[in-house]
Amino acid sequence: MKRRNAKLAAYILIGAVALSSASLEADATGVSSLLPAAGLALTMEEGEEVASAKSTSEDKTQKKENKKEEDKTFKKEIGAAAVTEKDSAKDAKNTEVSVKNALTAEKEEEKEKEPLIIEKDTKKEESKSSVKNTESSDESKETESEEELTKEEKEFSKLVIAKVNDYVNIRSMPSEEGEILGKLYDKSVGDFILEKDGWYKITSGSVTGYVKAEYCVTGKEAVELAKKVGTRVATVTTTTLKVRESEGLNAPVLGLVPIEEELSVVEELDGWVKVDIEEGYGYVSSDYVSLRTDFVKAESREEEEARLKKEEDAKKAAKEAAKKAEEKVAKERAEKSASQSSSSSSEQTAASVPASSGSGIGSEVVNYAMQFVGNPYVYGGSSLTNGTDCSGFVMSVYKNFGVSLPHSSSADRNQGYDVGGLENAQPGDIVCYSGHVGIYAGNGQIVHASTSKTGIIVSNANYRNVLAVRRIF
Repeated sequence: MKRRNAKLAAYILIGAVALSSASLEADATGVSSLLPAAGLALTMEEGEEVASAKSTSEDKTQKKENKKEEDKTFKKEIGAAAVTEKDSAKDAKNTEVSVKNALTAEKEEEKEKEPLIIEKDTKKEESKSSVKNTESSDESKETESEEELTKEEKEFSKLVIAKVNDYVNIRSMPSEEGEILGKLYDKSVGDFILEKDGWYKITSGSVTGYVKAEYCVTGKEAVELAKKVGTRVATVTTTTLKVRESEGLNAPVLGLVPIEEELSVVEELDGWVKVDIEEGYGYVSSDYVSLRTDFVKAESREEEEARLKKEEDAKKAAKEAAKKAEEKVAKERAEKSASQSSSSSSEQTAASVPASSGSGIGSEVVNYAMQFVGNPYVYGGSSLTNGTDCSGFVMSVYKNFGVSLPHSSSADRNQGYDVGGLENAQPGDIVCYSGHVGIYAGNGQIVHASTSKTGIIVSNANYRNVLAVRRIF
């Protein structure tokens, strides 16, 4: 009996464990209905055992058989209940697993999405960073661009350069009511001071005043224009400068240039300057030249008056010199004719030189110069027969007509008066180039002492860039 009770207790325990293992509300109706019956059976069984002492063995046998049937029924019901609980627990567990799997899958999906979000965020950050880097790069480029500007270019950006057909007035105040202090001619340059109401205040030459901004440029535009309108000049600072065919002290010598000669700069290199001389483009060490940029400056009213007076005086002086030269030529020809005892020839010769014509005496200058074509070129020389350089040739030719000129092509640019370019040149005018000078022969040609290879020759006047044309007669 005790064994049977123990078995019954075990079955009940199995059922309870099965129920407790399920985290869901299981349908334990079968087991719940059996538990009270099991307890009741136990009570009744115990009461029967007390009464059985008074009963017959037949009753015990019948009861045992009945009990066996009950036990079989109970076992079947308990087994069915246990199976039901196991299935419920299994279903609950499966459900729990399914839920866990679903949650896990959802989490996995979230994890998969996270990198995308991170990636998007990263791309956004990279994009922002790229924009910042671009902006930083642009700023850096601007800074580098500013740093790349030479000291001279930075100075150019502070210039004000006139861009007009003729000139723009410089006034005492930023208004057309202001007094005219001077003129800033086309491509002339002033230093920027300030901007006010569409006017630039500048200083140029000896003039300080206001010019209309619409007729001028400054800043970046001025940098580019300054390179075109300005003349970069290298002045020789050594007694005799060797101009070489290429960079380097061992390069062949192209030509020689005297001290204080001014040469047009073609290009500036590291330690070397490319210059323009009669022999062609050559290179000089930057140690032996001083560099500058020449600009045309403004002219005050007083300076304009003085310039015009000087030009008028120069023209008068040229006419006077021409007159004297004509008289000298006439006298020489007369003496020559007298020696030949030919008065008629003398009269004809004298008549061929117009006394009042500057171009007439200029032609005489050319005729005189032409007779030395073919003679040698000698650096530093001034002999029309034994050898001369370019400025020595011009000096010696004009000396024959009573005019004293310097032995320097740069200095010749300031002799006589300017005629405004090659298109206005007349025979006898001095044509000036970088490191060179010749005499205009007419018909677009010059006669000049060119190089040691060519000697004194005739060339087209525009074979090189003309810097000035000056009239002596």
